[in-house]
Amino acid sequence: MIAVANRLQHIGEYYFSQKLREIETLRHQGADIINLGIGSPDLPPHPDVIAVLQQESSQPHQHAYQSYKGVAALRNAIAQWYHTTYGVVANPNTEVLPLIGSKEGIVHVCMTYLNPGDIALVPNPGYPTYGAAVQLAGATVDYYDILTVNDGQPNIEAIEKQLQAHGGKVKICFANTPHMPTGTTLQPKVAAALVALCKQYHVLLVHDNPYSCILNHQPESLLRYDTDKVAVIELNSLSKSHNMAGWRIGMVVAHETHINNILRFKSNMDSGMFLPIQLAAAKALSLGASWQQSLHEVYERRQCIAQDIFDALQVQYKKQQVGMFLWGQVPTSYESAYAMSDALLYDKHVFITPGGIFGSNGNNHIRISLCSNETILNQALERIKA
Repeated sequence: MIAVANRLQHIGEYYFSQKLREIETLRHQGADIINLGIGSPDLPPHPDVIAVLQQESSQPHQHAYQSYKGVAALRNAIAQWYHTTYGVVANPNTEVLPLIGSKEGIVHVCMTYLNPGDIALVPNPGYPTYGAAVQLAGATVDYYDILTVNDGQPNIEAIEKQLQAHGGKVKICFANTPHMPTGTTLQPKVAAALVALCKQYHVLLVHDNPYSCILNHQPESLLRYDTDKVAVIELNSLSKSHNMAGWRIGMVVAHETHINNILRFKSNMDSGMFLPIQLAAAKALSLGASWQQSLHEVYERRQCIAQDIFDALQVQYKKQQVGMFLWGQVPTSYESAYAMSDALLYDKHVFITPGGIFGSNGNNHIRISLCSNETILNQALERIKA
């Protein structure tokens, strides 16, 4: 068999892809597994959003290829949503680019700006796709620490030392607030300092921002600290904020030059997004505060049960967490978070994500997803307590 490309030599299969197969095998064997791992919203989009999709899909002229930049209705809706939600002004014609999910945007940015020999800073713990995308682009990953002892805030002085040590080779720094998986938010002074640092060293700060509207009454965009949009490229998504994960609707908001550069790569990778989905997404972005408040109420109730699960497991956690997960430190009675996760899976038939998949600073931590209803969460709680 022909060998795979060198770019895949150090890229493994995504952890959840492997684990879902394991869970499916257990289910085929008769086990009733409760999966509290993946952050895939179980709630549907707003009925009006589905109605737009149905109505537009029934039109015979809506099924052609679409513009690589997305239709004006969606770009305008994104710009308006950014202004309403974050207080950020973006030109819908030049500074907004719809994506087929923000995950693809991570790869697009890396393939657009990174060369072999370049370095990208990635949070530890953090979303594994950051490091994988950097490596796929042929560049090198250097991790910066997110530690509980620092209240989940990146150490700006330590990052500056990393930048200085690499002598101008760092081209990208990834960040996100709320941070996944720890559920912490960047303090304003830290956010401002991080943006200023990246500007000073001519580093692109790639802000991955899909969790900002979940259990968070003060959504933040790092573009607020970079009004000329020179240093910050922001990725966002409707997957979590509007329960549309499977629809694959994301966006990048950035300076016109960055948008055009990313489009050069993206336009060679896809042929645009299905028009009815774009129009339905525009409707979703117009729903306003009442929609977000309804989600807050659901996730608040779920978070309380997840905290009860952690209490039953003697997992230590901070209650001031936002986003759609709960993060905590495993008790010393377990050798590792992986051991605890496997014990719960095979003994209690409850899957909870081991934190080590997010980096070495996630070792001895676990994460519960809030994407299961209260009945399922309570069932998991009862199994664990039994």
